[in-house]
Amino acid sequence: MAGRRSEARRYAVLALYQWQVSAQTPAEIASHFFDDPSWMEAIAEGMSEDPVETAAAASSGNNDRSTGKPAKQSASVRAYDHQLFSSLLRGIPEKADEIDDALRGNLDRSLQSLDPVERSILRIGTYELLYSHELPVRVVINEAVELAKAFGAEQGHRYVNAVLDRVARSARADELARKTPA
Repeated sequence: MAGRRSEARRYAVLALYQWQVSAQTPAEIASHFFDDPSWMEAIAEGMSEDPVETAAAASSGNNDRSTGKPAKQSASVRAYDHQLFSSLLRGIPEKADEIDDALRGNLDRSLQSLDPVERSILRIGTYELLYSHELPVRVVINEAVELAKAFGAEQGHRYVNAVLDRVARSARADELARKTPA
């Protein structure tokens, strides 16, 4: 089972995907995640197919059939870091221009030509490299690679690894220099 912070990143991929392909604001997307955890679980389970269709189907049946009240949270939904999820979902759209600028110089194609899921993963990794200095580079890249293995194309994790390694060389040059043997 993934840790609470890893789960928050997994859900952030889903939320950022939705942000990219819909006209919804991060606040609207977050309300779906916090108000209707069954919606979030359904998206996570159906992500390999069409996340938007899965989200729509899940959001239409968010009430307990016996009571008509919102469904109870399952233990798996409660087991993620809500603060990290919120920070990513709020921070990435706010800093999108800076994040995208850091990515552009390290891509072999345009940012818009990337698969939206992999673009979300790269934005999460780049955001953490730029703004979460308490996280070691290796942790940031490893988390992004694991996300790409879970949600990306078959070999997408290799691309994510290579791009974030290049981003880290410029964003965290001092940290990497300290860890490189002379």
